[in-house]
Amino acid sequence: MDETADPTQHRGDAQAYDRYLRGMDVSMRQKVALTAAHLLGEGRVADMGMGSGKGSHALASLYPRLSVMGVDLDPVMVERAQDAHRLSNLAFRVGDIAKPVFEPGSLDGIFDSSVLHHVTSFGGYDRESAVRALECQVPQLREGGVLIVRDFVDPGPGEVILDVPADDGDASEDPRICSTAALLERFSREFRSLHATPGFPLQSVDDTTKLRPGWRRYRLSKTHAVEFLLRKDYRLDWEGEAKEEYTYLTQEAFEASFQRLGLRVLASTPLRNPWILRHRFQDHFAWRDAEGQPLDPPATNYLIVGEKVRPGDGVRFEAARSHPSLGFLKLERHRHRGTGQVFDLVRRPFRTLDMVPFFEEGGELYVLARMAYPRPILLAAPTLDGSRSGGWVTEPLNVLLTDPPLGLALEQALQADAGILPGQIRRVLEGTIYYPSPGGILEEITSALVEVEPVFAQEELAPRSGFSTSGRVGAIAALQILRAAQVGGLPDARLELNVYDLLRKRHRGPGAWIGEELELRPCAQAPALSELDALEWDAGRTFEPVEALPGPRFLELQCTEFQEFAADGSVVARQPLEYVAPRTFSTNTLAVAALLRHEGRVYMGIAREDLPAAQAFRGHSNLLVTPAWRIPREIKSLTPARAWVKERMQREYGVCSGNVWELGGRYHPTPGLTPEVVFPVAFEVQSVSEAPGQLLWVPLESLLARAGELRDGHLRILCFRAAHALGMMGATASED
Repeated sequence: MDETADPTQHRGDAQAYDRYLRGMDVSMRQKVALTAAHLLGEGRVADMGMGSGKGSHALASLYPRLSVMGVDLDPVMVERAQDAHRLSNLAFRVGDIAKPVFEPGSLDGIFDSSVLHHVTSFGGYDRESAVRALECQVPQLREGGVLIVRDFVDPGPGEVILDVPADDGDASEDPRICSTAALLERFSREFRSLHATPGFPLQSVDDTTKLRPGWRRYRLSKTHAVEFLLRKDYRLDWEGEAKEEYTYLTQEAFEASFQRLGLRVLASTPLRNPWILRHRFQDHFAWRDAEGQPLDPPATNYLIVGEKVRPGDGVRFEAARSHPSLGFLKLERHRHRGTGQVFDLVRRPFRTLDMVPFFEEGGELYVLARMAYPRPILLAAPTLDGSRSGGWVTEPLNVLLTDPPLGLALEQALQADAGILPGQIRRVLEGTIYYPSPGGILEEITSALVEVEPVFAQEELAPRSGFSTSGRVGAIAALQILRAAQVGGLPDARLELNVYDLLRKRHRGPGAWIGEELELRPCAQAPALSELDALEWDAGRTFEPVEALPGPRFLELQCTEFQEFAADGSVVARQPLEYVAPRTFSTNTLAVAALLRHEGRVYMGIAREDLPAAQAFRGHSNLLVTPAWRIPREIKSLTPARAWVKERMQREYGVCSGNVWELGGRYHPTPGLTPEVVFPVAFEVQSVSEAPGQLLWVPLESLLARAGELRDGHLRILCFRAAHALGMMGATASED
């Protein structure tokens, strides 16, 4: 903290910040974390429609280098916020978020949190009024500034079959005591009560197939079903809730509006609050599409982030057509000597060096990262949760190691990319070596943690991507990165892993976990448990390269020309890119942290596998991994994917699991080579029986202590996240 800062702003040490963060409700934590994913450590930010000002105060308290301005239409709310929240970097003003409030180009960020649906609801239910509000806001951003909308989303067209209980209340129309079915019928008559013709069509369905006793079945539009499900528990002010229309734009309409306004979409993600899913959705309703297929729970919120670009720069990518191979990637085949099984392996030339410049300022640890770097291959495949990358990501600075020694290559790259001169480098700490996705990609990442002189200024990266931008370098608070990753706001895994390593080497804790909480019950039937030091290591060489064999391959190389479009629809760049994808499976992966609690200790189940990638790098094929599976293409959403993996865990490893938790947000292990996206989950192990394969059950604390020896990228990230979620990652001893 700067010594000249207002002492009323200082919240004390890192533990004080954690206590403050834990005191927020889940929604507020998510808001802060999602903001952190896309805002730098300093600048001027407007929190539009701030209401009580609590969210504005949270941003200003946690990020003292941000100048936060809360804006609200109600002068009384502004006056109360000014009285309640006093910080030197926080102010409030009266303003209509649908009209110009600030000078053009004066803001680094604008945050619209659950406010645009008020603009439409109390503006005659005119959905275009939300777009017009955005049209007023975008000019207030400087180039490179970000607009963040967190609100509800229209799920799109179609009908659903909705089952709800009729026995959880009476048959009256009193929202405080009536059943869910009675409330739905009332809602169908009064939704959008300020409209001349409120309500919507609701059809009772006589079919009772698989209908729970005491429940009723209805047919209605998917949009109206979501409108009801999102508010069915807000009964104390039901009349007020019935006035509002939550859903106003579809995900596609949001993206198109942002792009038309000159914003490149950095994130477009339906959000599902784990607490709401577990306490308000699970077992409280059932719904299916018109063909009878079960649907995933609806999104409880939606996040879209757009970056204002220079006129003529690209705002969207499109896969144009196939392109002849570039010869950059090579597809190899390796045969297991014992089983004869053939593994496909894609090899890229050279090693990758992740460079993580860091510095400390005012007690806060910052890292310099590459922001808005174009990665259009992430658009090449759908995701299980409906999230879409716009094709630009935040990731570590990196360089391919060719001829120069590592230290010299690092100095040259930092000077060229980030404007960091060799004299500004204080010291270099060795990071770790790991394989981001060793099941199919021959890629080794080496990291270097580079302490530098403090620098907050943004630097445009030298053009090398082949597109209108190669991104920019900016400073982000290290703990911001972890918070954002926990709620799905920062899908690059390598940046997160490097931050965990950096914190450990600096003897600092990772801050409060704000993802879904894990509450492990004791395992009823514990398997054989082992200490990590007691495991026998097999240093065998089990693979041999083979020439092309008859029969289908598991992986295939693809080369696609991607076009980059400006806001006016003109093509500003074309670039062919090679990438790898499974031939018959999807590009979605579920990685499992199998966790059990026994006699006060937490154990994690890991597998010992032979993989050709490990043999290529280390000379022997044995590698410790976490269980992970590619999801079949016919599985389109997370609920059936989890059920499929749960059955595989039982069949292959004998693991009977109880609760299943989301272990932080999804991540892309290697976005430069594949559109693969990984969904990490934690399985609560209840018992383990005999099975064809057996997991090794080792203390999670032992894995954490020897994290530097874990080469499987999925195992590393799940180990860190599980330990973080369970409160096992305080300030730790340095490994250097």
